[in-house]
Amino acid sequence: MPDNGPRADTVTLTIDGREVTVPRGTSLLHAAETQGTTVPHYCYHPGLSAPAQCRICLVEVEGAPKLQPSCVTMAEDGQVVHTDSPAARRMRQGVLEFYLVNHPLDCPICDMSGECKLQDYVFDEGREHGRGREPKRVFGRDDFGGDVLYYGDRCVMCTRCVRFMDEVARDSRLTVVERGSRAVIDTFFDSGLEGASFAGNVVDICPVGALVSKDFLHKARAWDLDHTPSVCTSCSQGCNIELHTRDNLVQRLMPRENQEVNGHWMCDYGRANYEWMNRPGRLEAPMAGRGGERRAVDWKTALEHLFVRLQGGTGDVMVVGSAEASNEGLAALGWVGEAVGTVSARVFRSPRADDEEPLPGYPLLVRRRDLAPNVDGAGLLGFERAGDDTGAGGLEAVAGHDGIVLVLGDGLADQDVRFGASAGLFVYLGSFDSPAARNADYVLPVTTFAEEEGSFVNAQGRVQRFWPGLRPPGSARPAWLVLGALAAALQGGRTPASAAEVFAGLEAGCAAFAGLSYDAIGESGVRLEAVHG
Repeated sequence: MPDNGPRADTVTLTIDGREVTVPRGTSLLHAAETQGTTVPHYCYHPGLSAPAQCRICLVEVEGAPKLQPSCVTMAEDGQVVHTDSPAARRMRQGVLEFYLVNHPLDCPICDMSGECKLQDYVFDEGREHGRGREPKRVFGRDDFGGDVLYYGDRCVMCTRCVRFMDEVARDSRLTVVERGSRAVIDTFFDSGLEGASFAGNVVDICPVGALVSKDFLHKARAWDLDHTPSVCTSCSQGCNIELHTRDNLVQRLMPRENQEVNGHWMCDYGRANYEWMNRPGRLEAPMAGRGGERRAVDWKTALEHLFVRLQGGTGDVMVVGSAEASNEGLAALGWVGEAVGTVSARVFRSPRADDEEPLPGYPLLVRRRDLAPNVDGAGLLGFERAGDDTGAGGLEAVAGHDGIVLVLGDGLADQDVRFGASAGLFVYLGSFDSPAARNADYVLPVTTFAEEEGSFVNAQGRVQRFWPGLRPPGSARPAWLVLGALAAALQGGRTPASAAEVFAGLEAGCAAFAGLSYDAIGESGVRLEAVHG
């Protein structure tokens, strides 16, 4: 038998008249995507197995006896594929017509309207008018527990939800019951999805409006939402997410694909933890003076007076940061402390969960013990953890310090109202006021991560950027800008105009970040280990 040598790692085929070269083992569906052709599909999802049961991704392969499901048919050398031939289009129209036999035409009230694949596909190539005369079946609504509602009438039986719970969550609580036209998704247990840590992902991957979020139900239309790439701040895993906002409020959080961090998924703990970004009662203007002497001032006055006080400061400086603050904010906080005097304490506090919650079918994704996004970043920047696992205590030495006290981001909620009373100068930078901050000589309003640009370091040592999705209230400004201006004035430098400039100073002054540029981080992040070889 002749030796043909090793098989090539790539195959070349023709799709819709264009030659395409893809890695061996690529499906026809993905091969078509490389040339910008989207083949309609329902049951297929890149994070799940492919059952090839929805039958809408059928394409014509020359020489094959019948149309082939593109999600499971692998590309081969010399294939000639037609995704939009008369036969393929006729088959898709027929499948769509079958889906609409019982699907309710309730797009005006459906939460998925504007994001629904059935809506999109029917608009693109479905029949203009239905031919059914019999009444549609009615299954009604079922509460699956947790945050999930199921509308059986809308279900196209793609089984993505069942496969997610089986294959990724490894928590088989969903199944298909009945057969044929009577088939619906149902729960195995009375509790349903209650208590399942990752069940909210079934709503994300449902291609139609069969599974919806109770929290988001009738809250906003998809086309009214602005999408901003960001990072989940609920733990140190740093799942990549999108902030979906409207009317300057966060309406929901959605996972953003990053195969190195969270794949296609996020945990329900992080998904539900967003209302604090919409919380009223924000600090909106700089305040100067202690107790009854406190008054609102403009930024120019506040910073000029604070500069004079800091310039004349002597003795030890104690710095309290937060694992909720960005690398840029924490770095600038350290610069101010070092410019004023000797920093005798540089601490942060962060709550911890009792244990970690992994996603069994995707081992990279874990709801981490540390319930803050930048624990690792704070450590790299020289801050030490203080307090207990609840994030309380640990500031006893700072509370009675008689020198300069700088606090960024820590709400001091557990601290006695006498905190900082003996300090020669107490500066508090936060988003919300605190009884323990009443002794502060200056209370400076700073933005949350949702209102600014910056970066965090996750538990993998991965630097990840986030972008502003909300407008800051009143005169609130990013901490890196406020502290960067003070540090520049104290050191005779120039006030940074962007988070990128602060990061450049951070990269130059901190060995852990050496060699990493802000632009190189991009939307996917960069592991520091990779930068340092």
